[in-house]
Amino acid sequence: MSGVLTMILAGGEGTRLAPLTGIRAKPAVPFGGNYRIIDFVLNNFVNSDFLQIFVITQFKSHSLMKHLGRAWRVSGLTNRFIDPIPAQMQTGKHWYLGTADAIYQNLHLIHGLDPEEVCIFGGDHIYKMDVRQMLDFHRQNNASMTVAAIPVPVADAHHFGVIEVDANGKMIGFEEKPTSNPKTIPGRPDYVLASMGNYIFEKNCLVDSLETDASNPESSHDFGKDIIPRLYPGGDVYVYDFSSNVIRGEQEISRGYWRDVGTLDSYYEANMDLIAVIPPFDLYNRYWPLRSYTPPMPPAKFVHDEANRTGQAISSMVSSGCIISGSIVYHSILGYNVHVHSHAYIEKCVLMGNNDIGRGCRIRRAIIDKDVKIAPNTVIGEDMSLDRQRFHVSEGGVIVIPKGARVGFD
Repeated sequence: MSGVLTMILAGGEGTRLAPLTGIRAKPAVPFGGNYRIIDFVLNNFVNSDFLQIFVITQFKSHSLMKHLGRAWRVSGLTNRFIDPIPAQMQTGKHWYLGTADAIYQNLHLIHGLDPEEVCIFGGDHIYKMDVRQMLDFHRQNNASMTVAAIPVPVADAHHFGVIEVDANGKMIGFEEKPTSNPKTIPGRPDYVLASMGNYIFEKNCLVDSLETDASNPESSHDFGKDIIPRLYPGGDVYVYDFSSNVIRGEQEISRGYWRDVGTLDSYYEANMDLIAVIPPFDLYNRYWPLRSYTPPMPPAKFVHDEANRTGQAISSMVSSGCIISGSIVYHSILGYNVHVHSHAYIEKCVLMGNNDIGRGCRIRRAIIDKDVKIAPNTVIGEDMSLDRQRFHVSEGGVIVIPKGARVGFD
């Protein structure tokens, strides 16, 4: 999209997603078998024909940078790029102090391209958005800033910036992560209108706001805590209703689907959404292709057809290179190159890839990171008191096995 620059904030440490973020940034966490979390926001921009993109990285960025280099190379097109930008301490010897400071430290990139508008989006959510529709809304209202928003339950309000709007979509109130009595949506007392952390700015407004913020020693240099509260009383900050976004080929059940996968349980549930009979998030819409990097591997294989030894996967997604050998995979997601040996049973699990599941294993409600090998006859997910002694277990009872672990070989 000519005249528009995109900056994706992908430097988050992702502490609530540990141990999956033990060696990688949250946007680099594998998701849905073939993808990384960052792929979804990048696909939104590429499918919307926005191809001037900087990806701002910081913590544990090697895995993310490697993925971007493999999956998101743009070459041979003038003024079209997807470039990772590591923290470079452009304004002093310190890391990014907040989301606003991350953009402020890279103002030279904005000045160099001189766009009309700048999109600033988070890199760690699962959703589809035709960003052109949000930009049209921004321009129609002559907004200096537009914030994308979605209804969320009151119980989750403390995780978000809570917005009030007038009948024309203008922001008239904002509170960042309220701890009590958040403003609810009129007529919907169980919901608040929450910021998605996706913004479109007029370039001059953004630059002025960031420079003013940087000079304030009392600021936390965050868009939600500092930039928005100072801007919206001026009267030209608008709120884009994400539920109005329409994508060709999507079923109505998908309208407004957006998941913050910042916790282990939300990450697990979002993966499980993908394998519903009618999924609320559809990977198979040919009008909205979802690109990523997939290593060259053979098709998945299901072998043995004998009594009590039939390789099968039911209500599951199985990636390339997998071998289901005389075992049963039920309601699970398998990343590439997973070998499940005979008489094993996998139920409601997420296997990220390059896993070896030994003969006779029984595993339920687990997230198994890459390069994990599990010894034959290991049982996981049937005795939670034992599992809590051996593994990390989420609040919702999902067992998490970290990258490279060797389970049951002691």
